[in-house]
Amino acid sequence: MEAVAKLNNYPTGPRKMRLIADVIRGMEVEKALAILEFHPQHNAVPLAKLLKSAINNWEQKNSGSSAENSGLVVKTIFVDGGRTIKRMRPAPQGRGYRVRKRSNHVTIIVDAK
Repeated sequence: MEAVAKLNNYPTGPRKMRLIADVIRGMEVEKALAILEFHPQHNAVPLAKLLKSAINNWEQKNSGSSAENSGLVVKTIFVDGGRTIKRMRPAPQGRGYRVRKRSNHVTIIVDAK
C-alpha cells in the first residue's frame, strides 16, 4: 500500500530540485535519507522533511507497521513547476528587466518492495 506526500510552492527553481530528486528516485528510504542529510545543496533539507512525511504517512496507513522492516522504497518522485512571481529590476537607460522568481511542486510516493 503506497503513501503520498506533497510539497507545494517551494521557492526554488524546478530544475535545481530535479537534480536531487533524480538522485533518490528508486532508492530505499533509509539510504535516501542518509544521502539527503549530507547533500550540499540547500534543496536537500525540505526534500528530506518531505520524505520523512511520506514515511510517516505510510506507517499510519499500514496500521503502525515500521518502515525499517518493510523495505520501503521511493517508488515515484517528480517535480513540477509551481507559480512564478514576476518582479521588475532596474536596467540601463530607464528600462526594466523582468525577474521571474520560480517555485515548484514536489510529489513523493513511497511503497514497500
